[in-house]
Amino acid sequence: MSTLIEDYALISDLETAAMVGRDGSVDWLCLPRFDSPACLAALLGTPDNGFWRVAPLGAGPCTHRSYRPDTLVLDSRWETPTGAVRVTDFMPPRAQLPCLVRVVEGLAGAVSMRSELRLRFHQGRVVPWVRAVDRCAVGVAGPDAVWLGTDGAVQACGDDDSTVHDFTVPAGRRLALTLVWSPSHLPEPPTPLGVPAETLLKETADFWRNWAAQCRYTGPWRDAVVRSLITLKALTYGPTGGIVAAPTTSLPGCIGGERNWDYRYCWLRDSTLALSCLLRSGYREEATAWLDWLVRAIAGNPADLQTVYGVGGQRLLPETEAPWLPGYEGSRPVRFGNSAVNQFQLDVYGEVLDTFCLSLRAGIPMPAHVWHLVEAMMGYLQRHWREPDQGLWQLRGPRRQFVHSKVMSWVAADRALRMGELLGRNGSSGEWRAMRDEVHRQVCREGWDPRQHSFVQSYGSPALDASALLMPRLGFLPARDERVRGTVRAMRRLQHGGFLRRYAKNGDGVHGSEGAFVSCSLWYADALAATGHAEQAREAFERVLAVRNDVGLLSEQWDPNAGRQLGNAPQAFSHIALVETAFHLSASSRGPARRRHTRAG
Repeated sequence: MSTLIEDYALISDLETAAMVGRDGSVDWLCLPRFDSPACLAALLGTPDNGFWRVAPLGAGPCTHRSYRPDTLVLDSRWETPTGAVRVTDFMPPRAQLPCLVRVVEGLAGAVSMRSELRLRFHQGRVVPWVRAVDRCAVGVAGPDAVWLGTDGAVQACGDDDSTVHDFTVPAGRRLALTLVWSPSHLPEPPTPLGVPAETLLKETADFWRNWAAQCRYTGPWRDAVVRSLITLKALTYGPTGGIVAAPTTSLPGCIGGERNWDYRYCWLRDSTLALSCLLRSGYREEATAWLDWLVRAIAGNPADLQTVYGVGGQRLLPETEAPWLPGYEGSRPVRFGNSAVNQFQLDVYGEVLDTFCLSLRAGIPMPAHVWHLVEAMMGYLQRHWREPDQGLWQLRGPRRQFVHSKVMSWVAADRALRMGELLGRNGSSGEWRAMRDEVHRQVCREGWDPRQHSFVQSYGSPALDASALLMPRLGFLPARDERVRGTVRAMRRLQHGGFLRRYAKNGDGVHGSEGAFVSCSLWYADALAATGHAEQAREAFERVLAVRNDVGLLSEQWDPNAGRQLGNAPQAFSHIALVETAFHLSASSRGPARRRHTRAG
């Protein structure tokens, strides 16, 4: 059986990330960046698809592990019959080349250790040529080279299949193993191999502690909030400011099924919540970098606006399948790339304009060319908002008149009007106001089901959708409106084991079921608090906190039946929602919640 999704911890250098199991095995690593081909891919297959395990010889999962406080430095401890040992894993924020360091420290007695590295380039498929160079092992295939060095004398053996180091660590002894990627045409061992591991460790821990210290949240869930913010930072591609949805691909929403998607890209869906989360938490620099990434990515014809972009803002993300990978617990196909780039989603226009409006209200200057982009997007939306689309959840069935998409069209017009007022640019305000009012009337007429006393997923459908919980947060209707209260009550029908599904499955174009969505469960907590159910809101929030793994990470989904995480992990959207809910509940406990842009309808 595969390692459980929640048994993995994350380490990152702000350009790529590694997933480290409780057994000491790095089973997922893409180099040199998040969306590069994987060179360790056992997560989606077998050990023969690539892994790097450092652990006591013959041992199973570690006895205990944790991140060092306010850092992304992972300590895993094993208690064995002959002694105790700790493995410290980290990736230094990148100066030049990606580097993964594993420091082994004897704590008691003497422990026999093994480091086994099995490289498989090009998504776990290509066996490299491995050779020894200046006390290092280097694996080469095509454009990639991975160097493995140690700072002590160890016994090395192996072949093209794997590189093995056996050694014994007595109490008080430390030994570091350092893995560095470089272009294969460079003949010399990369510079990071010559830097003492203790120096890299101190610099990495200091970086994360200094970053975490900027967090403004002071409520009762500070540890969870800081861990989520560190995770969000770890999923940020430093050179551009883009935030990937997750560092993994094809971890399934249904074990053994086909709900397996590549999340190593940046979704516009996340833009407003990501910016809000960063700004309210005190990370203005990161918020500005995300906004800058957004502006660059969407520049061009509004008709070409995509739902998802690459970390550098690239638009072509062709979706392919990897038949040589058997998939996580047999969940196939394994996909690389994402065909959602070709979908038509109206909601992204509202997400983008809401993000621009939020940044302007936060005092981030808006260049003239961004206002021209606002005008162009609104011109396009005025002509197309009545059309069906594929919705927030990127359903692969036929296009529909999704209620959330129409609500976000209302948001686009509302935020454009507000920005015009702030900037003194009211030339199109009459047309935009007319559109806003028409959308509002249509949603309240066509998207409301009086029999269920709730808004529904799409016009004419009885299906419920958790995205309707966002209406008061977006300002479409106030929380006191009886239609909002009715919708919140109706959402109980989407509950599964105390968590919320995103919708009742009704022909979404993909076979198989899925778990409850973490972010939707957090939206439910927000909506409960906004409608005056503070105790229920807190209970809903703390249910989510309880299903984080042992190091505080959340995937996309939770399966209440099996009691395990599902979907790509860790998920930025889940951690963003956690931070936002913690702020909302902390504020509501001090007095009435203040909601943005509230408008009666």
